[in-house]
Amino acid sequence: MTNKPHRDTVFVEDAEILSHEHCAGEQHILRVKAPQIASHARAGSFAHITVDAQRPLRRPISIMRVNKNSGEVDFLYKVFGEGTTLLSKRQVGEKLSILGPIGTPFKLHMERPRPLLIGGGVGIPPMVFVAAETLAVKGAYQPFVIMGSEVPFPFKAQPSKIMVPGMSAEVIAAMPLLEDWSIPSRLASRQGYAGCHDGYVTDVARAYLDALTPEQRKEVEVFACGPHPMLEAVAKLAREYHLPCQVSMEEFMACGIGGCAGCTIEVQTDSGPAMKRVCVDGPVFDARMVFPD
Repeated sequence: MTNKPHRDTVFVEDAEILSHEHCAGEQHILRVKAPQIASHARAGSFAHITVDAQRPLRRPISIMRVNKNSGEVDFLYKVFGEGTTLLSKRQVGEKLSILGPIGTPFKLHMERPRPLLIGGGVGIPPMVFVAAETLAVKGAYQPFVIMGSEVPFPFKAQPSKIMVPGMSAEVIAAMPLLEDWSIPSRLASRQGYAGCHDGYVTDVARAYLDALTPEQRKEVEVFACGPHPMLEAVAKLAREYHLPCQVSMEEFMACGIGGCAGCTIEVQTDSGPAMKRVCVDGPVFDARMVFPD
């Protein structure tokens, strides 16, 4: 392989588990000490984690938060199979071999200071990370975060104190962490959870966009991560409103560093269709490449 992106900023660390919180819906928040990964990770990056000494094949998990000063890295994951089941049993004080950070991250643009962040299910963590990155440029961005889930959210939702254009009084549930950061958020689900929009994340996004002035709408860029049908719907919505959109794709991975080409997807380029590796060419792509008109 001649193209070796990110090789100088991918590290292998024996990361100590600092906390491992078990949440509803077989979801888990894992915090580890991994200073090199923490210092180089960007929103959209993921890590390849060895879940158990007897299972050499690593599992890719999105990074949710980092603390560069303390060297801490947070992951939110859901148990799907044997590998994540083994990971869920790992205890505080144990070590995990972690390879990362991997992948092309999301990119914020100053000319689009109203990022609209949409996360579904295990696609929520990268949106939290993007939201955190908006804080690094104080006062430059006015993000709005929409999260959807068909299982209980991995946090206790609270009524938002931040007004959002286009939101009805009944749609008030928000993520506490984002409230602490003074970043508005709203939740969507078809499970009837209190304070959540009873429907899809795209319903909430449409209501928000329709409430903006034409000039404000020109400042919006869409960022999304979640299940493929959700990403396709978000990409379609972005096209309808003539908005740039970045999506983070989810694919099964073996090596996670571009060598096996097991996570390739077809995308549209200026030269025509091409195969790209989600692990290193992505996971973040321009939505028009993945979901062309």
